[in-house]
Amino acid sequence: MTEHDTQPTPERTPRTTGEDAGPGTARPEGRHDNGAHVSTGDETAGTHDTGIPELVIISGMSGAGRSTAAKCLEDLGWFVVDNLPPALIPTMVELGARSQGNVARIAVVVDVRGRRFFDNLRESLADLDSRGVTRRIVFLESSDEALVRRFESVRRPHPLQGDGRIVDGIDAERELLRELRGDADLVIDTSSLNVHELRAKMDAQFAGDEEPELRATVMSFGFKYGLPVDADLVVDMRFLPNPHWVPELRPYSGLNEEVSAYVLNQPGAKEFLDRYAELLQLIAAGYRREGKRYVTVAVGCTGGKHRSVAMSEKLAARLAAEGVETVVVHRDMGRE
Repeated sequence: MTEHDTQPTPERTPRTTGEDAGPGTARPEGRHDNGAHVSTGDETAGTHDTGIPELVIISGMSGAGRSTAAKCLEDLGWFVVDNLPPALIPTMVELGARSQGNVARIAVVVDVRGRRFFDNLRESLADLDSRGVTRRIVFLESSDEALVRRFESVRRPHPLQGDGRIVDGIDAERELLRELRGDADLVIDTSSLNVHELRAKMDAQFAGDEEPELRATVMSFGFKYGLPVDADLVVDMRFLPNPHWVPELRPYSGLNEEVSAYVLNQPGAKEFLDRYAELLQLIAAGYRREGKRYVTVAVGCTGGKHRSVAMSEKLAARLAAEGVETVVVHRDMGRE
């Protein structure tokens, strides 16, 4: 990650229920960067009553920000080990358990160098599961274009490119990491994030003292800018009339009350919101049963300014009312 990898700053709005007083309570609306509204909240991570440390495994594409994510956890008080061979992860957890509570949270950064990586990692994860260790996998993702730009900016080869090009190394690594990405509890796409924005995302997930049952990110986006690669669920708002074609509404975003009312009063809008919120309740219950702690719902329209923004806000409010700790990110608002 480099600090000059700038894109319009996504909007983030935390949603919490009234029972979430304290670490999860939303802060007032914040600053404006590049025309985009930014709000942050104090979200929480878990602690343990036993001597077994909490474990986070950080992996993902080279150049996607693993070191930045690890440094963030280190600043939050985690014991961080970089480039630890997967086979040694259970040993590190055992040493932490012997520390009499001095090492309660361990973060391990692992990268891929060959096929044996996955065999060792699977064995280690199975060992941890048998011991009842709470562990999460954070996967850092990024587009090929962003990764090439970052490697070229520091004039370093990709660790897997060999005698080929940077893109060859990226392709090889992406294929090797495909299975791990599918098993990840949290996927963060850093393609359009700078260092500070990635740190904000990590802070939002790990800065607190309690871990909610399920965290949701509701992300508005514009289809003309591409699908979010880290979305678990995608829904299309282009079936509703576009406020862009209403002259008095065009300059405003879906955060504007008049724009929001226009969107929600269209035929089928409220019915969609009711039914999709019910569907998400069903999905959220299944995620909890399967131990999945993070879900990203992407809500799209043409440009990511009006319909998707308004519906994302309403949908996030519904999720928060159901006890799901929710953050809203307006990815493309301000890009037009």
